[in-house]
Formats: sequence, C-alpha cells, structure tokens
Amino acid sequence: MCAAEATASLLHAEENFSACLARIDALIFKPLLQAGSDQKGKENFKLFLLLNDRFQALWNLTEENYRIVKQKCSTSESFCIQDIYIKYSGARISEAWKHHKTVLKQFLTDFTSETSMSLALYTVLHKPIRDHIEQYILLLTKLNEVLKEVGAFLESFISQVLDEACFTKTLWKSLGYKFTDMLCVPERRLLEDSRNLPISASTNRSDRILLFDDVLVLIQVNFPSLKCLLFCRYGLRIITPEETFFLSAKDPQMKAVWQWKLNQAIRQALNGKRDFPLWGKTGEGTEPPSCRFFTYVFRLESKFKSASYEGEWHWGKPHGKGTVKWRDGRNHVGDFKEGLEHGFGICLVPRRSEDRYDCYKCHWYEGKMRGYGICEYGNDMVYKGYFKDNVRQGFGILENHSAEHPFKYTGQWENDKKNGYGVWEDKDRGERYIGTWLDDHKHGQGIVVTQSGVCYQRTFHADKMVGSGILLLEDDSVYEGNFTEDLTFVGKGKLSFANGFILEGTFTNKSGQGLQTQGILNTSNEQPDERITKTQLGLKEFPVEKRWKGIYDQFLEFIHSGCKEETEESFTGFHIQTSKELRKSQEYLFCHRGLLHLALEQKGQMPAKCVDGETSDQKACSVVLPLILPCFYPELFMLYMLYHEREDDLYCQGIVDLSLFPDIKLLEFLDVQKHLWPLKDLTLTTNQRRSLIKDKCFLSATECLQKLITTVDPREKLLILQKTYEEIESTVSRVVETDYKLPMDDLLPLLMYVVSRAKIQHLGAEIHLIRDLMDPTNQGGLYDFLLTALESCYEHIQRMRLHQRENCHLSHSS
Repeated sequence: MCAAEATASLLHAEENFSACLARIDALIFKPLLQAGSDQKGKENFKLFLLLNDRFQALWNLTEENYRIVKQKCSTSESFCIQDIYIKYSGARISEAWKHHKTVLKQFLTDFTSETSMSLALYTVLHKPIRDHIEQYILLLTKLNEVLKEVGAFLESFISQVLDEACFTKTLWKSLGYKFTDMLCVPERRLLEDSRNLPISASTNRSDRILLFDDVLVLIQVNFPSLKCLLFCRYGLRIITPEETFFLSAKDPQMKAVWQWKLNQAIRQALNGKRDFPLWGKTGEGTEPPSCRFFTYVFRLESKFKSASYEGEWHWGKPHGKGTVKWRDGRNHVGDFKEGLEHGFGICLVPRRSEDRYDCYKCHWYEGKMRGYGICEYGNDMVYKGYFKDNVRQGFGILENHSAEHPFKYTGQWENDKKNGYGVWEDKDRGERYIGTWLDDHKHGQGIVVTQSGVCYQRTFHADKMVGSGILLLEDDSVYEGNFTEDLTFVGKGKLSFANGFILEGTFTNKSGQGLQTQGILNTSNEQPDERITKTQLGLKEFPVEKRWKGIYDQFLEFIHSGCKEETEESFTGFHIQTSKELRKSQEYLFCHRGLLHLALEQKGQMPAKCVDGETSDQKACSVVLPLILPCFYPELFMLYMLYHEREDDLYCQGIVDLSLFPDIKLLEFLDVQKHLWPLKDLTLTTNQRRSLIKDKCFLSATECLQKLITTVDPREKLLILQKTYEEIESTVSRVVETDYKLPMDDLLPLLMYVVSRAKIQHLGAEIHLIRDLMDPTNQGGLYDFLLTALESCYEHIQRMRLHQRENCHLSHSS
C-alpha cells in the first residue's frame, strides 16, 4: 500500500465512522435526553449525561480528523482518539439504563428482536468504536510498511539526482566553449550521453547525442525541446515538428535503456516535475501522449519559417486549436489539421505602407482559404463570399466604404477577379451596371441604370461600349440603335414611343441644332387598351437561371462531396451571416432535413430518384431556396412590384369597383350558383337588410388567402393557396350539407369572390414570383392548377376594369 492509498482508506473509514456516530446520536442519545429529563433518578441521569459528553467529544474529534485528512494534512492528530475512547468506554453506568427500558425498546427494535438488552447496548454503543480502533491499527501497520518502501525510494531518488548533477558538471568541463555557452543552463541536467551508452542517429550529421531533462541534443544539429519530441517505441523513431530521424544501437540492452530514458524524460518534461517514486522500475510504464499542447518556433524552410505556433499538437504536427505568429506581424488563430490550417480561422495580415491590417475570417482547407469567408481589408473594403486556393472564387460581395469612391460589387469571381455575371453599384454617380465581366472589366452584354432613371443595354469590351444597344427612356419610350456615352442618338435606329408610334431612320446631333432625324414615323401600332408590351433587358443574353450560379454551385459542390458535416458551415456561411436568426427558423430546419435526405442518397442508402422521379438536383433546388431566399426577399419582391406595377394598378382599381358590392350582389354579379351561397353566415342585427351585408360570406377562406403576404417561401405560399381552396370547399359542403367537390365552373367564380374580398394589393407580383420560384416538381400538379386558377381571377378582374374604361370612353365619344 502506498501513502496515497493509505490516506484514501483512512478518509473512507473516518467518513463511515462519522456517519455511524450520527445515527447513534439521532436514535439513542437525543431521544433518551428528552425522555430522561422528566423522570426521577437524577444520579443515574448524571451518568448518562457524562456518557453523552464523552460521546459528543468522540464525534467532534472524528469530524475534525475527517476534515484534516480530506485536506491531505498530517494524520497524526487523528490517533488521539484512543484517549477519548478509553474515557468513553470506562464509564460504568449499566444500572442507569434500567430506568429507561421503555425508551430503549422504542429505539432499539432492530437490535432487541432476538437478543438481550445488554447485547443490544453493546452492539450499538461499543462495537462500532472498537471496530474503528482495530481499523486504525490495521492502517498503521500498513503505513509502516509504506514508510519503509518510501525511504528506499527516497534514498535511490537522491542518489540519482546527485549522480545527474555530477555527470552534468563533468559534461560542461568536457565540452568546448561554443557548445557550453549554448547549452549550459543552471537547472539543466544530463540524463544520458551516447559516449557512455553508444547510439547513433540516422541523420549522419552528428557523432554525439546528449539527452537532457528538457532537450535532446544532436551535436552540430539544432536542439528539439522534449515537449515537442515524439518517440516511437519500435525502431527508436524520433519525430519533431520539422523532421523525423531514427536512433540505432548495436547492443539491445543499450537500446532498451535509451528507450526507457527517452520516454521518462519526455513525460517528465510534459508534467513539469520529476518522477517520485521512480517510474517504471522494470522498464514498464505509460508512454508519453501523442496529443499535446505547447509552443514551438519553426526554423526550417516552410510557410511557417520563423513563426511561433502555440496550441494543440498530434504526432508532431499542429492539430486542433492553435495560434501562429510570424515575425512580419501576421497572425493566424483557428483550427489546424496535420500541420496545416484546416477549418475555420482568423488571419491578420499587416499592410506594408500603412499601420493597418487585412483581417480574413474564413474557412481553410489543407492550408489554403476555401469556402465562405469575410475579409475586412485595411483600406475600408469588405469582401463577403467564397474563396478557393487563397483567392476569391465563386459568388461574393465586395464593398468599399471609403468616402473617396464608394462602390459595391455583387457577383461572380474567378482567380481573385470579377468574372462572369455581376452587379456594380457606383454610389458616387448613382449608377448601376448589371451584366458580364472579364478580368475586372465590363465585358460582354450589360445593362446600365443611371441616376436619372434611364436604362440601357449595350455590348462592352474592356469597359468601353461597342456596337448598338437598347435605351429605355423615362417616358417608357424605347430606342434601339447606336448612341453615345452621354445617351445621344447617332446613326440608324428605331424609337418606339409609349403610345405605340414608331420612328425609324437616321439620327444626328449637330451642334446648336439639337437632335435631327430622317426616317419614317409609323402611327398604326397605337394600343387603345393602354396595355404596353414591356421590354425586359438582358433576359435573352443572361437568363435568370444563369445569373447567380455562384451560390447554387456552392450547394452542388457540398452535395457532390457527400454532404460532409465539416463543409456544411462553409456552404451556409453566406446565408447565415446575412440572417443570423436563420438557424432557428423553420426554413433552416427544413434545409437540414433535406440535407439528410441528400446525404443518404450520396451514401447509397436511398435511391437517387424519389418515387415521383425527383432528381437530386431538383431536390437541391427545393432545399437551397428556403435557405437563401429570406436574405434578399425584400429587394427581389420590390423588383417584381416595379415590373408588374401597371397590371397591379389596373387590378387594384377593379378590386375597388368590386368592393362596392354587398355580398349577395357580388355573388350574383360573379355568377355564383345560388345554392352555393352561404346565406346562413349573414347574421342580421337591428335595422339591417341581408342584401346590404358586406365581407361576411366565405370569411374563413378570405382570411386564409390574406396570409399570402406573410411568408417569403413559395412553397408556403402554395400551401396557403391550397388551404384557401379547402376553406372554400368546406364552406360549400356546409351549405349543401354534403361533401362537395368543386368543378372548375364553380371554383373560378367562388375564388374570384374570395380574391376580391382579400384585397391583396400586389397580387400580380405575388403570382409571378411564385410561378418563377416554384419547385419544378409541382408543375402539372394540384399547386399548378390552383395557381393557374388564381392567375385567371387576376386577369379577369383586369379585363373587367378595361371593359369598364372602354365603355366610359365610348359613352363620352357619343
């Protein structure tokens, strides 16, 4: 038994004995004190009080001993319990107990069932104390054996320490001045010398090996600290953060000694203290851990040359959390794997001519930036987007916050340059370029929106306009032809006016004479219904589905890689950074369920096609859209509102007209069959007429449809539309008192009624957004059918308003 085991045994014994005394006090002494204070026989009661005082002293001393032992202090005080025990057991008071037989029987039921009173008292008041004293005697006997063994260990330990001091002193005298000056440290001790126990290194650069308590020295080679040194048992393989070599010995016994001493030295260096008693008396013991935490300065040629790394290591390589600091001021804090940056990390890079830093907060892969990241440059520019091989690659946003030339670029990057589709906002000029880029230049088809509201499409070559283009003017006129940078018409062109007139010919702009035209004016294309065909620029040159491939490509890369969990954060980084609450949202949870489905597909645990023939790419579309759409939905819906502004205005005017009708009149006007009218819902109050009641029929369906504007997800909008249909059908079934399936002839007028009462202001924008972003798998199904029905109602309300305008126009003409 060692000293630690003896202390633990004593602690356990004191704890149990103290608990036993507490039970005796609660079951015996306290009840007897309460019962005996009211009875005669004061002399006998005094003897009981004396016994109680001795018992309380014994209990208090036991508690104090337990506290001392628990604090690992000297335990010698605990053995004075013998004196207390003698005083306690020497009191002869057996006669005094006879006056309290009734009380004793109540509290000693467990002890007196089959034994006499005296045996019960002995068992309760004497035997536990005697057993505890016997346990003390046993512990003392074992501790005596331990002390003898510790004495032998201590003598051997002191001898070893003195020998090491002598060997070290001799070494300093034998080494030359150069090595002594480099190696001599007062607290350093020599553990082994290859001249005493011959061994050689595979580096062939040393003829002497010295093992100190903190470093392993190969003469003529730099000295690796033992904290960073890994030693493999088989073959005496030595692993350092920058190189690996082998130690070899001809004599197996010498090899075993070196192996034992290396293991012991490394472990002691990591623990920060020497082994006592001696570790591995026969060579056995635990080898040093392969995972460690320490600081190391790299010396050899590598990306970390002269850099200091502090953090976690595994088999001699930075692995886990750590920090690298270079002499030039660079810092990298983050995750490492097998010696390279891998995972999330933050890197600070000083700018040469300024007292500022570029800060990269990015995901890293095998030492290079890869995946989503944020770079805050020292020149007030910020990039949020994707990287690959340390350069901007894929989708990203670059914004300049400086007052000199503020701008924002949102789009595709390739090899750290703007390449592909992107949007450039010049905040000084209030101008925006939407189109394709090549090597940081506007190149290819592009659209420019000026601050004055003029919009034009041209072909660009290295930022210069070439060829003809299309120009949209503020009054909705469209010019197709050549024009200058200041938007002056020159050469052949065609000007289509908002009223349908077309002017086609040659345009010139002479100084002092203004714009002149020689051509033909065609007035036969006037559109009396005021519906003007819109010109949407860039739709043919860069279709919507090809504009933002950078975001979708990141998701596909995540899917094709097998949906690895460590790469998920890199994919979702852009979207989550834009909307921090997205992780808690239903959309994010839905995305995780979809990712799980796709991951199972990639691992072969689920067919690549679903039952309905859905492919993984289609599934990817349904998963990624709910994740990223909330980030830019307001701006996107604003574009839909602007594009469908005229149709929505015409629709809203029709809604205003229909809102003037009471419920019965509107149902009659829309040709809803009378047996489907929910007249039971028209409850009357005093002085009311049923024919004047408004906004009561199909109220549940109306309120359901109004929820269309409360969500951004096209899938949820379609669910709301389906719920509206179900509410209409439920109301009709209640009216006819049977399950009623609405045919199209009945559905359209009823849906028209609900749409007119819901009064959704931008219904056209909502319908087109749902149609454009709808999951392809829903095409041709119930959702497609209901959306088509809603479109028919929307268009019918517009036509009603147009017919009303035409009738008014004819009446005024006549």
